[in-house]
Amino acid sequence: MNKLVALTAVSLSIAFAPAFAQKPSVDGGTVTKTTPGKGTTANVVRITASVEAIDPATRTVTLKGPRGNVVDVVAGPEVRNFDQIKVGDLLVVRYMEALTLELKKGGAGIRERSEKQDVARAPQGGQPAAGAARQVTVLADVLAVDPKKMIVTLRGPKRTVELKLRDPEQIKLIKVGDQVQATYTEAAAISIEPAPKPAAEKKK
Repeated sequence: MNKLVALTAVSLSIAFAPAFAQKPSVDGGTVTKTTPGKGTTANVVRITASVEAIDPATRTVTLKGPRGNVVDVVAGPEVRNFDQIKVGDLLVVRYMEALTLELKKGGAGIRERSEKQDVARAPQGGQPAAGAARQVTVLADVLAVDPKKMIVTLRGPKRTVELKLRDPEQIKLIKVGDQVQATYTEAAAISIEPAPKPAAEKKK
């Protein structure tokens, strides 16, 4: 739930999912994809937390997570339709982080770091929701390659790091003087969803 606090400010796009969760929960998975000279690892997590209390004056929502821990989250101005949030609603967060490494043969680029962000909000009158994304791209020089230890030493615009690889076929492609472009993306979508009705009430 500590990460959930940060996620309210780091989200990708507005998502409205069916309110099928019966209680706070967390689920997700990791996907890895590689091609010669390029690899991507992405981790996706879905968290639901119940709204325990609301302070309209400070726009603070008290949430109870899947493990029973409670945290206060301030709904910033990017979360429209705040007045629609009710105690008992479920806050759904889909969080994704991904790292892509791409080999640039020849080393012709200039070492640099760039960052961009994007923010989205729910349409006026819709469900309370918000989203934003952050993507950081770094171009680094290959200083050394150790095939036995499967380690590549990279020098970026501000620091030098050692990168441990797992695929021996990938490290065969990397030579001193090449460059590696690393792109890190973190994104999420948050939305307030009505809590499901009790089974007894559905039968009426």
